[in-house]
Amino acid sequence: MLKNQELDRIAITVKSHRLLNQLLDENPELERIMRNAQNETEALIGVRNWIVDGLQSSPRALEFYRSANPDRGVFDSLDWKDYAAIRILDYIDNAGREFSDLNLRGEIAVSNPIRMIWLAVAQGTGGAKPYFFEDMLHLFRQLRGDEKRKPPSRMQVEQWMDRFVSGQDPRIVKLREENRERIINVIIDKIDGGHISSARFKFDDGMSREQKYLRTLDWWEDWRFHLAFAIRDPDLLNEMLGYSLDPDTMKILYDARDAGIPFFVNPYYLSLLHVRVPYFAVGADLAIRYYVLYSRELVEEFGHIVAWEKEDQVRPDEPNAAGWLLPSQHAVHRRYPEVAIVIPATVGRACGGLCSSCQRMFDFQNGNLNFDLDTLTPKESWPDKLARYMEYFEKDSQLRDILITGGDALMSSDASLKEILDAILAMAQRKKKANESRPDGEKYAELARVRLGTRMPVYLPQRVTPKLIDILAEFKDKAAAAGVSQFVIQTHFESPMEVTPEAREAIGNLLASGWTVTNQLVFTAAASRRGHTAKLRQVLNDVGVLPYYTFSVKGYMENTFHFAPNARAVQEQLEEKAFGEIPARFLETVKDLPEDAPNLVSRIGELRQKADLPFLATDRNVLNLPGVGKSLTYRVIGITRYGRRILEFDHDATRVHSPIIEKMGKVLIIESKSVSEYLEQMESLGENPVDYEGLYGYSIGVTEPRMPLYECSDYDYEVTGDYTNLRIES
Repeated sequence: MLKNQELDRIAITVKSHRLLNQLLDENPELERIMRNAQNETEALIGVRNWIVDGLQSSPRALEFYRSANPDRGVFDSLDWKDYAAIRILDYIDNAGREFSDLNLRGEIAVSNPIRMIWLAVAQGTGGAKPYFFEDMLHLFRQLRGDEKRKPPSRMQVEQWMDRFVSGQDPRIVKLREENRERIINVIIDKIDGGHISSARFKFDDGMSREQKYLRTLDWWEDWRFHLAFAIRDPDLLNEMLGYSLDPDTMKILYDARDAGIPFFVNPYYLSLLHVRVPYFAVGADLAIRYYVLYSRELVEEFGHIVAWEKEDQVRPDEPNAAGWLLPSQHAVHRRYPEVAIVIPATVGRACGGLCSSCQRMFDFQNGNLNFDLDTLTPKESWPDKLARYMEYFEKDSQLRDILITGGDALMSSDASLKEILDAILAMAQRKKKANESRPDGEKYAELARVRLGTRMPVYLPQRVTPKLIDILAEFKDKAAAAGVSQFVIQTHFESPMEVTPEAREAIGNLLASGWTVTNQLVFTAAASRRGHTAKLRQVLNDVGVLPYYTFSVKGYMENTFHFAPNARAVQEQLEEKAFGEIPARFLETVKDLPEDAPNLVSRIGELRQKADLPFLATDRNVLNLPGVGKSLTYRVIGITRYGRRILEFDHDATRVHSPIIEKMGKVLIIESKSVSEYLEQMESLGENPVDYEGLYGYSIGVTEPRMPLYECSDYDYEVTGDYTNLRIES
């Protein structure tokens, strides 16, 4: 590992020289400062004075720059040039800071872009790469006003959206029927050859090929069939995809297998991938294809992956990073005072498939999660564990929201899920009863919301059976009487191509049970293509789903293939999602939507028509911080020699946090790819980089306010201000 002093002596490349000369030619004042500076300090002072002088005419920008708690209103009023001026001042204020770059396994990165420019001018050294200078070119063009923010029109956004078809398009449905037929025939051959078997799904002696096909076609409607015959091997995957995978992809999959990365994709979900690519939907399946196929970076980093969310790392009898004492190291997670996450010690620890960008790949690496479903069935101790968790929730003063997830909540059997829901109901009833004897101001928060985190409506919609719907409906009726007011299925559609007729039917049945269905999108590079996320919101609205979060990709170098810079998340928010912004006069209507879940499709459609919206932008663009909570309040305060930006995040001021954030300070993140690399990737995915004009300029974000739709109603009593289950070390 080279020291930074040694890196400073590395000569810049010919391409870097060319970009540097272009930067100086376009900015005579910058060149004058750099040529006259005798050292980096003079260069820093000269640039700072130049920028501060220019900001005197923009008091709102100076206010934002100096503010410790950025205001959304001030943010919305900033001029495009202000973004650039603030970023340059932040670069100078943080010059020379050292950062542990977990993308490079903890290697120390030093941010000092003005010094790198000065070294390049004065000595032709500094080691800055072309991506760095490309970022600088756009930064100073933005400062001069040569690059302006040019938001697209609604017509342009809708044209981008039209490029992405829905999984309900009859032409796509027909292609997937072909895929299903091919996959079924492979399964029949494998069963006949003795290569795969199942005690539940087997052929009778003497059955003809046609009879076997019809039997397997019936099995296709049984979710257990898809888990029993899930593909765990690269060669079988390629065979089921008609041997359409190229040798480079197969090499990565073989290396992933050898590295110990699990592989698990069920036949239904595999049938959603193109084999015969249609002219009208070229690249439409990429967002889901890259969930199945692994990247070279993931394979190389597996074994070195570092946990992203620090509050999920728990030692016995010690608080987590948010200060919460938990009843389990692996089964209960917690960040906010009002929310607890439960991961059942059942098959609910697994999923209907493994997403290549999975936030819990760290746990797969360490053996805490796997796809050996037989080992994940409930053990005898599970009821005792469940009772202990419920006792913990009952005695918590602030908890009002329980999210059952995993893995996947709906991977649990009906019996296991009912057991968990019944335990939650009994806990809520006891807590409500106990409050009767507590005076106002000392009462505990009562359970107001129950959520199930699941990708099964996407991965395996056949899981939504009549029996499951009965369990959910019965729980809702009983829990509503105990004061629970919100019942949410929180799912994860990644692409409009996943919204199939089967998924639409599953969503309709979930809504009929009285539960609201919301969506959390992971904003991968493929999903970040212009118009893709907007189209997903629209298609989800059409089937009654309300977008909840649009998440930037978590993780370090293992997820760099999927990572879209946070600049793109802000650009999508302000340039595409903006056309779904709900006028204030309709916010109460939106807030009441969950009260009529069975009619959400028609009610969402009526509201979109009245407000003239292509979709309802009920989600927030955020990042799960590697500290505590979610936020998109950040500033770019540094940049590496490779052009990868260094972001300083603040916590979401619109939410109640653990008191520990007062001591934590801000959260630093080094992005795993530069903006230039991202644009190159977009071009490789068939995008026109011109469509992303202005992306370099989005260097600031402020978290959007939470939709009233997702707020719990106020209690008719005063909740205690005391915290239980919290210990903040001095």
